[in-house]
Amino acid sequence: MEATGRYDISFLSLIAVIFLLSSSSVLHARLKYMGVNLAGAEFGVWDGNVNLPGIYGTDYLYPTSAEVDYYMSKGMNTFRLPFRWERLQQALFAAFDTDELNRMDTFVNYATGKGAYVIIDPHNFHRYSPDSNNHQSSTQGLIGSDVPDTAFADLWGKLAAHYKGNARVIFGLMNEPNTMETADLVTSENAAIVAIRAAGASNLILVSGNQWSGAWAWNETWYNGANAEHMLNIVDSGNNFAFEVHQYMDDDYSGGSSDITNNDLTIGVTRLTNFTDWLKTHGLKGFLGEFAVANSRIGDAADDVGDEVIDNMLDYMEENSDVWLGWTWWAGGPWWGEYQFTLEPTDLGTPAQGKDRAAMAVLKQHLTSISLVPIYLLFL
Repeated sequence: MEATGRYDISFLSLIAVIFLLSSSSVLHARLKYMGVNLAGAEFGVWDGNVNLPGIYGTDYLYPTSAEVDYYMSKGMNTFRLPFRWERLQQALFAAFDTDELNRMDTFVNYATGKGAYVIIDPHNFHRYSPDSNNHQSSTQGLIGSDVPDTAFADLWGKLAAHYKGNARVIFGLMNEPNTMETADLVTSENAAIVAIRAAGASNLILVSGNQWSGAWAWNETWYNGANAEHMLNIVDSGNNFAFEVHQYMDDDYSGGSSDITNNDLTIGVTRLTNFTDWLKTHGLKGFLGEFAVANSRIGDAADDVGDEVIDNMLDYMEENSDVWLGWTWWAGGPWWGEYQFTLEPTDLGTPAQGKDRAAMAVLKQHLTSISLVPIYLLFL
């Protein structure tokens, strides 16, 4: 092949460059939604210390524009915003509390105005005003039992009417439902979806499964039926939904410790595989709403395997981008202090702003992509 001047490049050399690049992980398809949970608006609710609705600035707070600016500067484009239903709607079927809605709007409007997506997430474990000594799993306040499905649908009908004009708002139906009949959960979620679409909203909906939304448990047959069976009965007239799962790396799957089971570098992949296969089998979509490894497990020591675990998991999701929409890390937000999974840099928004957390360096590798076109042009 003959060429002259700046076009003097061999065809074989170009093919070799393209082959090497195409075999690299940097060319995995990037997922559409990549970001972080920004916690704070759901705080003040712990077993034995449930402060609802609570006092803003004392029991809970909302993340700020400084969080949005920081995480977007790193390449993130999605924020999951946990909040408590009882603060926004202080009685079932009531109008929304004006102050609380304004706080939510302030965050949502700033983030989406900057081009980000916001997942609004009732962080209630499928309960309203639960037992203060068992706020995640009490029978008190359980939706579909103590609390009628119509109340849950009312919440989402009002939220949908409020946010339907903003396509960058995503509706996460409920954080980590658990300890109920899976068929009953499907009934509740279908009622909410009907209300959302009846309000005229076409926004993406994220549907959570039973058993704290665990990806690892998708096929388990607790609660008289597996998510893998019952979630096939979810119906969306707008056909714009995905299933949200959560996944941690410790022995009990809870994220309660810094342990990584057997220091297994592929533990994240293993725990997502059955759910991924289910999505592919049924032509459905998935979203990883929570995952993390401790910052202390990312480093140069022999058992610092957290970076490899996360890289392998995100590589796997990117390789399966036909069914995976994205992910949000657990968690950032202004009140975490030295929480093991925090992604919040020290002194955010001040002149003394500190360095990134260890996990950010791992995640940043999955927040950018390389196109063959500009690389090709380097040879011209």
